[in-house]
Amino acid sequence: MPKFTFNLPDIGEGIAEAEIVAWHVKVGDIITEDQPLADMMTDKATVEMESPVSGVVIKVAGDAGDVIAIGAMLVEIEVAGDASIETVAAATAKEPILAVVADENPHAPEPVTMAEVTLPPVAPTAKQPAMAAVDKVTASPAVRQRAKDLGVDLADVKAAGGHVRHADLDAFLTYGTQLGYRPAHIQARRADEAIKVIGMRRRIADNMAASKRHIPHFTYVEEIDVTAIEAMRADLNANRGSKPKLTMLPMLIVAICKTIPKFPMINARFDDEAGVVTRHGAVHLGMATQTDAGLMVPVIRDAQDRNIWQLAIEIARLADAARSGSATSEELSGSTLTITSLGPLGGIATTPVINRPEVAIIGPNKIVERPMFVGDTIEARKLMNLSISCDHRVVDGWDAANYVQALKKLIETPVLLFAD
Repeated sequence: MPKFTFNLPDIGEGIAEAEIVAWHVKVGDIITEDQPLADMMTDKATVEMESPVSGVVIKVAGDAGDVIAIGAMLVEIEVAGDASIETVAAATAKEPILAVVADENPHAPEPVTMAEVTLPPVAPTAKQPAMAAVDKVTASPAVRQRAKDLGVDLADVKAAGGHVRHADLDAFLTYGTQLGYRPAHIQARRADEAIKVIGMRRRIADNMAASKRHIPHFTYVEEIDVTAIEAMRADLNANRGSKPKLTMLPMLIVAICKTIPKFPMINARFDDEAGVVTRHGAVHLGMATQTDAGLMVPVIRDAQDRNIWQLAIEIARLADAARSGSATSEELSGSTLTITSLGPLGGIATTPVINRPEVAIIGPNKIVERPMFVGDTIEARKLMNLSISCDHRVVDGWDAANYVQALKKLIETPVLLFAD
């Protein structure tokens, strides 16, 4: 039986080689024309190669992960029947006539192999030269219909042997964007936009870059059962009437302030140029707030001296001031510790970036309800992960972990929040 060598075709401008991502056939497989052979990946896209003939696979170029040069042998196929390679090539050249007939009926079955059909000679007519010019490119009815739907002129598509297959069309759609073609499933891309980083956004960028550049961060995350504190919050809100409802944040701040005296290294600022750490007695709590101008951090002064209702009022006032742009410079500076939360978007866990020159930042995450063991029974409980990032130059991991455990105890036993 004759052998047909399928060389890796040119699958993109400037592409010299492609990697075998996956084989769809192996040596000994019986394949049909247009059957997928392999997925080839370039630095721009992955293209599926299809067989131009039917037969038996007798050789493949390599294993998945191997790199093949354009024009090198990809697959060697023993062609079915007694046809020679010249017969296969001649049949491919005759295929335009079948393609034209089939194209008149888009629902017609795929044409049979050319080696099995002998076409009678067609007498030349006045219109025949034009017909031949139209049909220099051959393709199955399915490929022609797909190209028509996409508005692709098959004459623009490069194909091995001049016969266009789905893989050739895929490659053209990937690399032919300069001609205005685009796969039907890809939406129009918005134009690039250059935005100068100025004002608040530049200040945020500078602060974040300095924080990551100068501070060796570490993050500790702990899961906390917030079922009891959420029930308490619901009870407190039940008697509020039309007044603003209490959120979780004021209650967390109370817990933070109650635990800070035993962990003064958390509520501190580090002047690394002077080599001085200042451990503050008062908790001036920064509250990371998302605004149209970017992330701002208004400061709750002397948070340790306020009850949950006073904290709730101050949180709302400062958030409104930050978002409206009316916050003063004093309200946006001087924090000794920061809390940051994405609210309902909080995610499973976060690794917040420290608000330099502070040495710690606390990040409560989203509350989720999950089953968990309570003694010997399984109950639905509300759980929340709490993250803390610290400056490892001045805060040890042991201290950060113990501080979070102290917070956990207060949050899981919320009556302690109101005990002296």
